[in-house]
Amino acid sequence: MNLRDKLRAVNGAPKKAPPPPARLDCWHGGETRPAEKFPRAFDVRRETVMLMQGEDMPGDFAPERILYLDTETTGLSGGAGTVAFLVGMGWLTPEGFELRQALMRDYPEEKYLLREVADTLERFDIICTFNGKSFDVPLLRDRLLMNRMDTACLDKPHIDLLHMARRVWKLRLKRCNLGNLEEAVLGMGREDDLPGCLVPERYFSYLKTGQFDLLRDVIRHNAQDIASLCVLLGHMAWLYEHPEDAVHAEDVFSMGVALDRMRHPEEARRCYRLAAKGKMRTESQLRLAVSYRRGGERAEAAAVWRGMIERREGGVTPYIELAKYYEHVCRDIPSALECTRRAIILLAEPTLFDGDTVQNSRNALQYRYERLKRKQRSCD
Repeated sequence: MNLRDKLRAVNGAPKKAPPPPARLDCWHGGETRPAEKFPRAFDVRRETVMLMQGEDMPGDFAPERILYLDTETTGLSGGAGTVAFLVGMGWLTPEGFELRQALMRDYPEEKYLLREVADTLERFDIICTFNGKSFDVPLLRDRLLMNRMDTACLDKPHIDLLHMARRVWKLRLKRCNLGNLEEAVLGMGREDDLPGCLVPERYFSYLKTGQFDLLRDVIRHNAQDIASLCVLLGHMAWLYEHPEDAVHAEDVFSMGVALDRMRHPEEARRCYRLAAKGKMRTESQLRLAVSYRRGGERAEAAAVWRGMIERREGGVTPYIELAKYYEHVCRDIPSALECTRRAIILLAEPTLFDGDTVQNSRNALQYRYERLKRKQRSCD
């Protein structure tokens, strides 16, 4: 075939159809849920959040200025290739809980999704997530940078409910994922919910087939996560403000420990006293005494230890602590000796399960007893 024939063949060939125009936006969805489903969320107070979080909050704090955020991603471990393909955002309004979702139907739509997220974030003062400090926010920050977009929208006070929930419920529930908290704490069990571990696989199947119905379960799962964040924050704030109404002593005790670590001794002691009425009695009394001792209220701590001894609670610990109190605070060596002697008697009976810890305690008590005897002789 010569050149002329080739040109004729090209000119006579049917022209290819032009590619479809690129979409200039991502997919949007949303709904408004009734306000009565979020009753305690409207009562969340700045002071309570600061107690739970241990961090400062804006002075003009308002529940309606919190943006609840959750992402669904192409991977669960993060990394350079992980993308947030669906971002759900929710906030309180007088009409109820406004929920909005942005989804990228393909990778070229990511910048439109990110722009929607950034524009929404600008309208709020606080971000609330579940493990968002470690995952969602760093991921969004990376994707904004990759798309040469400003990340300042993410520089806001952040309430991360995962860490707060673990402080309160890990002792009782062990596992504090959002689904378990919904069922065990909020009484909001899900039906036919898509497990989070299957979300990336479902999205990749959609990309291969183009069947949007594959994403319906993912969108529903994300929407429920967002709503649960709002309910959980309201419930947790109410629990911190009304520990006397808590059903489980383990939860009240755990709140006391959390408050103690964040240097709120009065609030912590209130929880210890309440928890001492239930199955966490011994642990609560020991913590209460330590709190008093740390605060310099040694007489109050001693009263707790005496009460434990009268009720035969706490093993040798209250005897040892009371012996220290008598020796170093009251300078009452005979009373310190008596407490030490009674502790030795308590540990004197050997059992089949005695380990190194018990033997070390016996040795320490014997050493303390001999030292106190020498100290008493030197004072006589």
